[in-house]
Formats: sequence, C-alpha cells, structure tokens
Amino acid sequence: MSGHSKWSTIKRKKQATDAKRGQAFTIIARELSITAREGGGDPDANFRLRLVMEKAKQANMPKDNIDRAIKRGTGELKGEILEEIMYEGYAPHGIALLLDTLTDNRNRAVSDIRRILTRHGGKLAETGAVSYLFEQKGFISAEAAEADPEELALLVIDEGALDVNIDSSTLEIYTNPKDLQKLKEAVEARDIELNAADLIMTPKTMTELSESDTFKVMRIIEALEELDDVRQVYSNLFLTPELVIKYEEAES
Repeated sequence: MSGHSKWSTIKRKKQATDAKRGQAFTIIARELSITAREGGGDPDANFRLRLVMEKAKQANMPKDNIDRAIKRGTGELKGEILEEIMYEGYAPHGIALLLDTLTDNRNRAVSDIRRILTRHGGKLAETGAVSYLFEQKGFISAEAAEADPEELALLVIDEGALDVNIDSSTLEIYTNPKDLQKLKEAVEARDIELNAADLIMTPKTMTELSESDTFKVMRIIEALEELDDVRQVYSNLFLTPELVIKYEEAES
C-alpha cells in the first residue's frame, strides 16, 4: 500500500504542466459536483464534500471554480450529468486493476479504457472479477514535521487507526471508512499538515513481479490515469519506494 501511495506522491510533485493541472481541475470539479449532488452543498454537513474542497485548495483550484462546481451539483447552476463508475480489469501478468471513474459519457470512458488496456496487453473484466481482491479504507497522509512521528502514530492507533506507515517524517494512516473523519480531526488537532485525506481501495494481498515487468505495469497504470474520465487507478502490484524512484528516473 505504501509503495503505491509513494508513487502517487512523487507524481504529484512532477505534475506541474498546464495540461496536467487542467486535467486535475476537471476531475476535482466533477468530484465536487457529484458529492454536492449526493450529500448537499454544505461542507459542514457533508464530510466527503469537505474532503474534496480541501483537495481542490491543495491543487490551487480557484475559489470561483470550486463554488461553481458545487452549485452545479446542487442544481443551482446547469451542469453535465455525471456518473461514478468502477471498472475492473487486468494488467499484464494477472495484476488486478480497479479504475475509479467520474464521467459524463460512459461509452467514451469504457472505450478509452479498453483501448489502453488492449494496447498494453491488458483487458477489461466483468463486474466482480477483481473487486473482491480490494477493500475500502480511509487514508490520511500527514507530515509530522517537528512532531515525533512515533508519538503521532501511537496517537492515531489509540484513536482506532488500522495501520500506520512511517517514511521519514511522513505518516500514512489507514482507517475504517467510518473512522476517517475522527482520525483526520485527531491529526489536525495536533497542528499537523495533511497531504491527503480520502476514501481509497486497498488490495488485500499484493503481487510481486520482476523489475522489468513491474515497470511495464506501472506504464499502463500511468496511461490509464492520464485519461480525463479516470479519477484513480488501484492495483495489487507490489511496489517499494526504491522501485518507484528507479522507475521515475528511467522514465524522466
């Protein structure tokens, strides 16, 4: 789990081009709209909307864009009809993939996903074929900075965290979905900077491949994540921070 999170962290630092930023804004705007549609436009009463708003601010999304996206979700402004769809598939070597999409055109979304999977030796799977290999968890990434990471880890464990990984001063905290808000507030109460707080899908077990085969799968995951309709790609590919850095250096 930590390997995949580390990969995402590295990529976020690299995504500084206007095209990448524009794609991120599109996905976040859709998330804002659909969460406001499902739970209302008041972030104080809609925890999931509050999470997405924080994500938008971290991405430096303009406040006017945030407000318009929320109003499209609540119906105050006319907007596209969005669907949240989880597609399932396989990368080469039997690596399981879950593709979390937000789209206004499911035909386009599935066509684009199928095209990339086929090109890279993967394939779409029937609903339920790989989803049983994953489970939903709350995820928090935090910078301990001057705080003691070990002390903070014990704090969140006492608050009900399922697992805590420490990488230097960065903490990755995994929780039951229902405990995400409580754990997030416990970390924030210590004036700790959050990198992310979200609901994610985590693999129950992971599959380790050779370095060259791992890189092949990482390329297909990156190609899928570049699609406008894809919000997140989850896999059961085993990664270490060292492998991720080596991959980034090879691809740069």
